Amino acid sequence: MMQKDKEQYNVKQIQPFLAEGAEEHFFQIMQGYNRMMAYYRCAIMEVETKFNVLNEEFSLQHDRNPISGIKSRLKSLPSIREKMDRKGLEFNLQNVEKELNDVAGVRVICSFVEDVYLLADALLKQDDITLLEKKDYIAHPKENGYRSLHLIVTVPIFLEHEKRIMKVEIQLRTIAMDFWASLEHQICYKKDFEFTEIMAKELYECAQLSADLDTRMDNLRSQVDLQK
Repeated sequence: MMQKDKEQYNVKQIQPFLAEGAEEHFFQIMQGYNRMMAYYRCAIMEVETKFNVLNEEFSLQHDRNPISGIKSRLKSLPSIREKMDRKGLEFNLQNVEKELNDVAGVRVICSFVEDVYLLADALLKQDDITLLEKKDYIAHPKENGYRSLHLIVTVPIFLEHEKRIMKVEIQLRTIAMDFWASLEHQICYKKDFEFTEIMAKELYECAQLSADLDTRMDNLRSQVDLQK
């Protein structure tokens, strides 16, 4: 679940992101930033609720839960600024909402590969969800072996006096995929560390093993289902 502590930034933290001489506008900028992040938190809660409802319904129909766990995160201010710089965009709240798709992220960990697609299809059939982008790294893994289904969607949040449409990045993957991706991130993203070709090959082979585990577990589940 998303961490409950809300990011609050003091003058020293946010000052590097302000134009020279704009310190007097700090409180307005901070208020706007915190409001925007609150909207993204609401969007995350909406998406999490949708998946929890689907999980509950699936358990009633099929006597098992397709979702092993749900994780979520909000992109930090330094990460947002870094990505805006890479895109060559001015750092302001309007550009963040318009240009970035992954400020709010939800990761759904599924039991089986089939569950990934069942849940994605069920979510996208809901009339208040709009699909902006889909990348299927399960059918077409990345060169390093990474597998996951990525969706960029919009979801409405209903506030006291308005409705806002927010973007959320959703990653759906199996337990095996998540195991590999989590450890790959820890191994590869250490500072001042040279990642060798031999290590990359070993990681890729581990990704292939995790894919094989998914296939074998899917086959076992199918055999069990046939005996019911």
